[in-house]
Amino acid sequence: MYDVIVIGGGHAGVEAALASARLNKKTKLLVGSIEYIANTPCNPSMGGPAKGVVIREIDALGGEMAKAVDKTLLQVKMLNISKGPAVRVLRAQIDKIEYSNYMREVIMNTPNLDLEEAYVESLIIEDSEVKGVVLENKVSYYSKSVIIATGTFLNSKILIGSKTYASGPNNEKTSTGLSKSLKAHGFELIRLKTGTPARILKTSINYEKMMPQPGDDVKWHFSFETKEEDVLPLEKQELCYLIYTTLETKKIIVENIKKSSMYSGLVEGVGPRYCPSFEDKIVKFSDKDQHQVFLEPESKHLDEIYLQGFSTSMPEEIQDLMIRSLPGLENAVIKKYAYAIEYDAIDARGLYPTLESKNIKSLYFAGQINGTSGYEEAACQGLMASINACLKIDNKEPLILRRDEAYIGVLIDDLITKGVRDPYRLLTSRAEFRLLLRHDNALTRLIEHGKRINLISDERYKKFRENELIKQEFLRTLKDTFINPKQEVLNYLELNGKNTLNKKISLYEFLKRPEISLEDIFNLTALENPLDKDTTEEVSMEIKYEGYIEKAYKEAKKLQLMENRKIPSDFDYDKIVNIAKEAKEKLNKIKPLTLGQASRISGVNPSDIAVLLVYLEGKKNG
Repeated sequence: MYDVIVIGGGHAGVEAALASARLNKKTKLLVGSIEYIANTPCNPSMGGPAKGVVIREIDALGGEMAKAVDKTLLQVKMLNISKGPAVRVLRAQIDKIEYSNYMREVIMNTPNLDLEEAYVESLIIEDSEVKGVVLENKVSYYSKSVIIATGTFLNSKILIGSKTYASGPNNEKTSTGLSKSLKAHGFELIRLKTGTPARILKTSINYEKMMPQPGDDVKWHFSFETKEEDVLPLEKQELCYLIYTTLETKKIIVENIKKSSMYSGLVEGVGPRYCPSFEDKIVKFSDKDQHQVFLEPESKHLDEIYLQGFSTSMPEEIQDLMIRSLPGLENAVIKKYAYAIEYDAIDARGLYPTLESKNIKSLYFAGQINGTSGYEEAACQGLMASINACLKIDNKEPLILRRDEAYIGVLIDDLITKGVRDPYRLLTSRAEFRLLLRHDNALTRLIEHGKRINLISDERYKKFRENELIKQEFLRTLKDTFINPKQEVLNYLELNGKNTLNKKISLYEFLKRPEISLEDIFNLTALENPLDKDTTEEVSMEIKYEGYIEKAYKEAKKLQLMENRKIPSDFDYDKIVNIAKEAKEKLNKIKPLTLGQASRISGVNPSDIAVLLVYLEGKKNG
């Protein structure tokens, strides 16, 4: 008997198993291959828009991904540094071999966690509650909860041109029994597709025809616990390269488009909108004659380069022509050909915000089985599903993150409220309060939750509180210390191309100027910086964008009023006369838990919400 059984050893499964074991729950992690734990079968990168913030949120809640990235990165840079703070985010190239090794080592040395290489045939369900799993070898394991985190392995098949065969990534075995079991228990399955580019032999590439893309000469790190001296210095980081496709590349695609799995009618699943195959780019953006392709390293232990932006399901002989039409790849040796992969996923609208099934108690889903794409999206779902499974076992209130509180909250709310038509990718544009969900303040936003659920140690929390006191004292100093338009100040401003100073103002107000940094303040005054790099960035952003941030908080509070208005889970919307038929159907299917969630359902209009509110108020007062 286990407390938690986790099915799947990808990024969702790893975070789920580690969280429950660390919460003193006896945990069983069932994986298809111990060798490929936390594998990165597609792009060997972590972070990027919104997703980089998610990694920091995972870290703030007590997850492992950020530490693993920092330990195994090959290159790191801050994206959108010239833009506003809401879109600044870290992105790292990782060593896929070392990343997997790191996670495997952590799992094997975590108490309360049993690891086994096995495939699940079916679920054990009694009285609409999961009781355990049955393996393909007919061995049964019983548990208080089960978390399904099977990634792209459910009934998956590989597609290359006209060829198709049952397989998961890396030629691993696909899982068919679990799909049948889910269908038998009433789950609505959808078919999705993703893909990956070819890998090229490093020594067959002419890098002189390519534009080098180095990392940043700044000690960036994802985890708030990583020390700057442990970050890989720029001189030891790997280079990426940028090239552009040619007219010849486009011609090859156009002439052979019918040979693609996607355009031959072979593909059933819906592919990712924001990461399309290359032939899809050519068809949908036919007016463009060239597209970017990045060459990215996969591992110091591999002789392969990854072609970012060049995924395809063309036949191998056409892939040869496509790749050799690219600058610097005229003599490329292809180590692995690109392919598309189809797999089963569930309709996540059948889940609660805790990621527990509405129909089967104590059964949780996390990762690509919920319709997402990306390692980061998967990892945060695994973490949240596990936290809530453990809280339920302990009869405690669940942890549900709001949309103004975390990108994780945005992601989960989108999945369970709107569902997906194609693999979901988290974007900054999906968050209406993205100025509040910044890279720099993830720890401040979420560490209290991490401490409450006991995934943040007393030592780490104490250090955070001490740092907060130092930060607040520093803010008071900035407000109480003034700068005068003395000649040496004016000379400094003129010499550095900054606007002049006409009157005495506080350093706090001085820092609000766009061109003034904390470094300028330290150069102009006797003040010394008492803050670490992360807190320095957070203080600067909060002061410079204070007015916008306050406005966002006010808007978020209005939304919270809607979120605080609960709707009974057994509410019958058919009894309300004046709600539109489409709205009734959607509301009955999704069964939103709050008025706020109801308002975000596609097909439910403001007029429907107004009627629903009147009805709920009437029931409360009646």
